[in-house]
Amino acid sequence: MPSLFKQGDIMIGGIFPVFNKEINSISTFNMEPSGVKCALFDMRAFRWTQVMIFTIEEINRDPSLLPNLTLGYRILNSCSSPTNTLRAALSLASTTEETNLTSCSPKISAVIAEAGSSQSLAVAGTLGPFNMPIVSYFSTCACLSDRAKYPTFFRTIPSDYFQAKALAALVNHFGWQWIGAIQSDNDYGRNAIQAFTEEVNKLGICVAFVGTVKRTYGRDKILDVVELIKSSTVKVILAFSPEGDFTPLMKEVVKQNITGIQWIGSEAWITAPQPSTPEIYQAFGGALGFALQKMAIPNLEQFLKGINPFTDPQAAFVKEFWEIMVGCTPVLPGIHMSTEGRNKMCRGNETLENSRDVFFNVTQLRVSYNVYKGVYAIANALHQLIFCQPAGEMRVKPCLNLSDIQPKEVAYHLQKVNFRNQMGDNVFFDENGDPPASYDIINWQLKNGQVRHVTLGHFTSTVNGDYKLTIQEENIVWRKEKMVPISVCSNVCPVGTRKAQIKGKPTCCFDCIPCADGTIANSTGSADCTLCPQEYWSSHLKNECIPKTVEYLTYFEPMGIALTVVSLLGAILSLATLGLFIHYRETPVIKASNTELSCFLLLSLFLCFLCSLTFIGRPTVWTCMLRHTAFGVTFALCISCILGKTIVVVTAFKATIPGSKIAGNFGPLQQRIIVCSCTLIQIVICILWLKLNPPFPDMVFRYSNEKIILECNTGSEAAFYAVLGYIGVLAIICLILAFLVRKLPDNFNEAKFITFSMLIFCAVWITFIPAYVSSPGKFTVAVEIFAILSSSFGLLISIFAPKCYIILIKPEKNTKRHVMGKNV
Repeated sequence: MPSLFKQGDIMIGGIFPVFNKEINSISTFNMEPSGVKCALFDMRAFRWTQVMIFTIEEINRDPSLLPNLTLGYRILNSCSSPTNTLRAALSLASTTEETNLTSCSPKISAVIAEAGSSQSLAVAGTLGPFNMPIVSYFSTCACLSDRAKYPTFFRTIPSDYFQAKALAALVNHFGWQWIGAIQSDNDYGRNAIQAFTEEVNKLGICVAFVGTVKRTYGRDKILDVVELIKSSTVKVILAFSPEGDFTPLMKEVVKQNITGIQWIGSEAWITAPQPSTPEIYQAFGGALGFALQKMAIPNLEQFLKGINPFTDPQAAFVKEFWEIMVGCTPVLPGIHMSTEGRNKMCRGNETLENSRDVFFNVTQLRVSYNVYKGVYAIANALHQLIFCQPAGEMRVKPCLNLSDIQPKEVAYHLQKVNFRNQMGDNVFFDENGDPPASYDIINWQLKNGQVRHVTLGHFTSTVNGDYKLTIQEENIVWRKEKMVPISVCSNVCPVGTRKAQIKGKPTCCFDCIPCADGTIANSTGSADCTLCPQEYWSSHLKNECIPKTVEYLTYFEPMGIALTVVSLLGAILSLATLGLFIHYRETPVIKASNTELSCFLLLSLFLCFLCSLTFIGRPTVWTCMLRHTAFGVTFALCISCILGKTIVVVTAFKATIPGSKIAGNFGPLQQRIIVCSCTLIQIVICILWLKLNPPFPDMVFRYSNEKIILECNTGSEAAFYAVLGYIGVLAIICLILAFLVRKLPDNFNEAKFITFSMLIFCAVWITFIPAYVSSPGKFTVAVEIFAILSSSFGLLISIFAPKCYIILIKPEKNTKRHVMGKNV
């Protein structure tokens, strides 16, 4: 195989993709197969070979590093093909050489290889079992960090694990939620896109499609990827591919004038000179990507300009370099010249001293600097192994014979390498053979007709797994317009809505659904709506929780005013009737109706009318306890008075029976005892109620979602219904007794009026129970007030209206004779 070779005490191998494409030939089996043929000379890869040679010569001149020893090299071409890379690796490892090497040439101690991840996998898989240390300068596949499979693989370029994190952080920084991806059909592209997808999935970013490219693909496959791009709605596309694989797609994108895409590039092509042309810039201008740390290597420019095919006619690849750089074909001794060449013959006096080609620009070296660091890392490991001390310390004799150098020992010391080079960088490897991650953020900008790779930020990983991303956004040249492009599958949901996943589509594609009542979304892009606290309700726009309307029966609303007026009217009528009874207390009608009990009854009715007012207004602890207990006690007093009157009527009826002494035994004292004892029982019930589980103000939410109903919770339902039940028992006793004596012969039959009033009372409270249970909110209180007022007016009118009628309208009937109904 053609190689760049120099004999040394210790040999280092190198494999570089000097040519980009391997030309496949079909074997006829009629003759010996021809050698491997490659095409598409790669100037950048050729510079990498020269950097390796330059670094080795620089080390050989350094008296503090490997003193009195010289490093040699053998550099082979891989043609960017895993197959040919494997062939080159086996050639380096073999003892018989195809080239005219001396018989005593030492074996290779380490290898600098390779650019592509697939090629490095081939080298690591082949030389790894022999413990051969391999240092890659441009292979980034995270799969190569697997120490179980590749224990002797090192690299001076960060793993794609870090680049995937960096690219995901970049995409997330600009808010791009919907992106496309292009991968090369090899280990580098597939593993990188897989790692990137895993990272962006954690951030809620979706990859709409993944297109695949390769330099050997036909145009039909490239067109399929182009159609994929055109049919998608993405505005941002990430390309994880080497420049050789990606260039055919770039040219087709330019040809079809697809200009609305913001491209993001991996380190493999974002700074590559081949696609960095004004023609490609038409569609890829403003591209963003991550590039390796750049560095200027002193004295390298003069070394590169000293390359000359006439100095070493046997040196591989120099002839092709000269033809491209100078534009003529050198005439070399012993080399057969083809007559089909397009270039003219060189005269022999051509020079590169005045060339301004980008090849000689050594101020922004990235991959070349990785080659430089890799060679120095191997040299430092060899120095530690041979001299048993780090480079730069006091010179001593070697502690190891060169013939005893084993690749396994070189790999061991390479793992422990840690030194600062002349550029001030610390060179070391972690436990996986990876260097610390550090990237420059590159932006494609067109300046003076040339594509420039402008550094606008940095990405640096930290020891704890975190990262630091800095970007000069104001200096970025975007592909379209002068603002950050937007790339989303669905627009961000506005406030008041939440995201609803569309079935069968990625998570970034969603519909915006308004929040349900009682829930809000006060920020854009909410995944879920937040439930409002119990005392709050969602606004009309569902973007904030507003306090619910507090509702209770007030004195100022129409219903409250009406009930208050009716209550006061009843109270006034009760007092007026009481005054009337006191004024006419000596008249037969008043005397016949038992003046004392009637006054007690009117006073209790007055209190019944007034207690209804406690049900109106904002419930408090005191009003809640007062309204139910006042209602229970006043109505118990009222019915007790009626019960006393009823018993008086019954005794009067019984007194008409000859020999009966009941009337004499039921005088005013007994009447007072009946009233007081019956009322006292209710008072005891109310005291127990207040002591054990009193009524309290309560907020009720079940009636309405938008309102809070303030009402008095009875505390104990049993106590409440015990109060009602006791009043009902008294009322039923009154009704039964009055009904039994309803046919007394008097014109003024008290029993009839009591019976009628009790019928009204019982009817009101029987209908009250279902109405009370079924009425919502403040209407529950209104029903209770209505029942109090209705029953109170029923008692007032039924019992006292006939008497007032006689006193005020028919005073002529206010006689003892008429009252007794004695017509004979």
